Amino acid sequence: MTLPVAVLVSGSGSNLQAIIDRIEDGALPARITAVVSNKPGAYALTRAQNHGLATVALPQAAFPDRAAFDAALLAAVRDSGAEAVVLAGFMRLLGPDFVAAYRDRILNIHPALLPSFPGLHGQGDAADYGVTISGATVHFVDEKMDNGPIIIQAAVPAHPDDDAESLGRRIMTLEHRIYPQAVSWLATGRLTIHGRKTRLAPADTPGADMADVMPCLVNPPLEAGF
Repeated sequence: MTLPVAVLVSGSGSNLQAIIDRIEDGALPARITAVVSNKPGAYALTRAQNHGLATVALPQAAFPDRAAFDAALLAAVRDSGAEAVVLAGFMRLLGPDFVAAYRDRILNIHPALLPSFPGLHGQGDAADYGVTISGATVHFVDEKMDNGPIIIQAAVPAHPDDDAESLGRRIMTLEHRIYPQAVSWLATGRLTIHGRKTRLAPADTPGADMADVMPCLVNPPLEAGF
């Protein structure tokens, strides 16, 4: 069984690419039904087309208000046959009707260790604050920004001379591993939510060897293929 997922994007789509790569190499049991963007010129759409994936562009300016856009977005995802939704740099809050339709089946990745530094500038805010450890968080999506139950986090060193760009590059290396891993756990039915906590059911396969990764903390551990 593979999980049909829609991916929502607004930018370059590097996390989309990481997910596509893990699907194509057989590590991730999912199928992308559509890549949907609120930015018609987003390079993520080109990435999707390069792999023969269906794409949908929904420019915000084409809709009279947020409610109309949200309705069109939900219709596009439903029409694709998706059973889950992955946000890969989608720069809009999902409306309550969308969240209700796919509750506990929407994932997002944020470039900071939530609940610290939510919002659009997580890397820069962390660097400006002077943290010594930063990272990325994959979480379920609810009606609030960067608020849903956490699935997996990865930590990386932050240095005094870091800015948003340099810290962001370090974080992104781990984003591309933990996000496909989280989607895989969702696809295989291993995630359950208990209040604010996400529980991961055990697997038969051992954890991946982390020797080829920069010094970091990933919890829960990555598994083979990620």
